[in-house]
Amino acid sequence: MVPLKRRRKDGGAAPIAGVQERAPVNRFPGVEIFLLERRMGSSRRAFLTQLARRKGFRVQDTLGDSVTHLVSESNSGDEVWEWLDRQTGGQMPGSLSLLDISWFTDSMETGRPVEILDRHRLQDALEVLAENAEFSESEGRGLAFRKAGSVLRSLPFAVSRMEDLRGVPCLGEHSRKIIQEILEDGVSGEVEGVLRSERYRAMKALTGVFGVGVKTADRWAREGLRTPGDLLTSGHRLSREQEAGVRYYEDLNCPVTRAEADAIGEIVKEAVHSILPGARVTLTGGFRRGKEAGHDVDLLITHPEEGKEEGLLGKLTSWLDSQGVLLYQRVSEGSGGRGRESGPMDHFHRSFSILKLGEQPGAQPGASSADQTQEAAAPRGQGGAQGRGWRAVRVDLVICPYSQYAYALLGWTGSQQFERDLRRFASQERDMSLNSHGLYQREQNRYLPAASEEEIFTHLGLEFIPPPQRNA
Repeated sequence: MVPLKRRRKDGGAAPIAGVQERAPVNRFPGVEIFLLERRMGSSRRAFLTQLARRKGFRVQDTLGDSVTHLVSESNSGDEVWEWLDRQTGGQMPGSLSLLDISWFTDSMETGRPVEILDRHRLQDALEVLAENAEFSESEGRGLAFRKAGSVLRSLPFAVSRMEDLRGVPCLGEHSRKIIQEILEDGVSGEVEGVLRSERYRAMKALTGVFGVGVKTADRWAREGLRTPGDLLTSGHRLSREQEAGVRYYEDLNCPVTRAEADAIGEIVKEAVHSILPGARVTLTGGFRRGKEAGHDVDLLITHPEEGKEEGLLGKLTSWLDSQGVLLYQRVSEGSGGRGRESGPMDHFHRSFSILKLGEQPGAQPGASSADQTQEAAAPRGQGGAQGRGWRAVRVDLVICPYSQYAYALLGWTGSQQFERDLRRFASQERDMSLNSHGLYQREQNRYLPAASEEEIFTHLGLEFIPPPQRNA
């Protein structure tokens, strides 16, 4: 929703009749684009630059005061802020908007600069405040900001004035103040203060290490540590998980694309089917909700014959390890049993893993469907993967009994806010307890079986909500 500096309108001249795309002039005065090469790569940047210029956009090769739209791919807003600080010495152009690649692709599809929407922003203002609150272990404030941000993102229109928000729920006084400041000034002083805060940047970087929580990051930040690199020179003893998090930090903080998630899914399916024919492997999480990028890959595994899934996780991780795919794993041997409380954790057998996607030692071209899918996904060359032909990806492998599969699928599809609200509804409105193992009916003291997500919604007396509509 927020440009990181004062807003500038994207208005441009209408397309000129009779002018061929292949011989464009600057068709959109006031719009000058700079494509950040960081994590995009030089080849892709050159291709996108040529594409935009053919369509009449002005693309600058260097960052200067005239640039109005800085477009980045696979970088967070604070990462771009840090890059800008180094390039400009803190003197950022006043009219600069920091945008995700989605704004660029939308503009290329329509042939003109599209309106900048919340989803195009590298940083969502309320998300920044939520994160900052959580870094201070203020869970209530963090949840309030996240709920407000979720509501804003779900609106079917762009907010241009406070009157547009009349009757919109979950927008507290603080959130409304931030929104009004942005609408009036194009920027929030509070949010910019957070983004420039040394502690926020340190907490953001340190909690980005796989296996590092808020308490540990806070302790390290108080000791003066600021980056994952500092951990290597500080003498701190790290856990195996944290060592892997530092080693693959850049990869693990680089968004996973849908193509990469599908590639990981094919690798795991091939392994599972070779071990246990007939087993089901389902891609869950944000990708099942239709998202094109995410932080990790969640795969739910079961077998229609209950009990056959026992022992599968150990065999699966051994197979992945033997193929040189498994970079790290920590196995949680859950009970698989149902719990009556709607807590955030389930009790399934689970492997918190880091897998290697891309070139494998000894792999032959076309040797398997997994190899072919890997080859298709690998050339992105982002982050630490650039130049080495592979990247590290966070993957959760979850094994569940078939009788609990529908509930596990619902729980692991998310989103987190949707699941939180659905479980609250079950408890407060239906006197039931819902979690990833089942739906417990307190009055009758029994679990309600369900063969599908649709049946779960029926038990709750709700219309079925398909996964793409669960992006709360």
